[in-house]
Amino acid sequence: MGILNVTPDSFYDGGQHDTADAALRHAEQLLKEGADILDIGAYSSRPGAADVSADEETARLVPVIAAIGNRFPNAILSIDTFRASVARASIAAGAHIINDISGGTLDGGMFAAVAELQVPYILMHMRGTPTTMQRLTDYTDVVQEVSLFFGRQVRMLRHMGVKDIVLDPGFGFAKTLEQNYELLRRLDELHVHGLPILGAISRKSMIYRKLNVTAAEALNGTTVLNTLLLTKGVQLLRVHDVKAAKEAIALLR
Repeated sequence: MGILNVTPDSFYDGGQHDTADAALRHAEQLLKEGADILDIGAYSSRPGAADVSADEETARLVPVIAAIGNRFPNAILSIDTFRASVARASIAAGAHIINDISGGTLDGGMFAAVAELQVPYILMHMRGTPTTMQRLTDYTDVVQEVSLFFGRQVRMLRHMGVKDIVLDPGFGFAKTLEQNYELLRRLDELHVHGLPILGAISRKSMIYRKLNVTAAEALNGTTVLNTLLLTKGVQLLRVHDVKAAKEAIALLR
């Protein structure tokens, strides 16, 4: 899954692809490098990011979805949003998957929208909002509590008729550096749910702060941890650098 941020303020590539033309060029690059899915986001979820209205988020997304769909009609598009209205507009514009960082906690209408749309849904664990999440890291057992959250949310989704669910443990979201690595070490425990798992650690602070480098210098660390994720049974990697991730996958096959 190649990351395509159409935001002015994402932590790594903010402002680089926030026009339809720039987004189209980056989409082409990601697909050439072997991306199976393009994950398009128009709301930065970095800690302390400014809020963006649903109308603005939709206005950023829909032209990009339409442009990519027109140029690359076979591309599979995932939309990174926690809002039901944005999800509906994005699917109507031609997207295929909803990637919800809040796991249904920030918009009470999201699960109903996914059930109605009958599209695959990526369920991520987070506490609070991007603004407050870094203050909400009090866990007795982070892995157990993430797993219990998944169990509750999956039950609700199944009851509503949602069939295709992918789990994302939410590295970096409402978790300390130490908790992120505890989650990484024990990731195989989340296979108890019998669902695909997405690993999203690309260039995150859990890498660059531990290595005392910048996000721009975190590709090597990203590849190391992506390789570890693959050995733990993760089926999908969400990355900025598709070529490096594809090489890691090829070497482990």
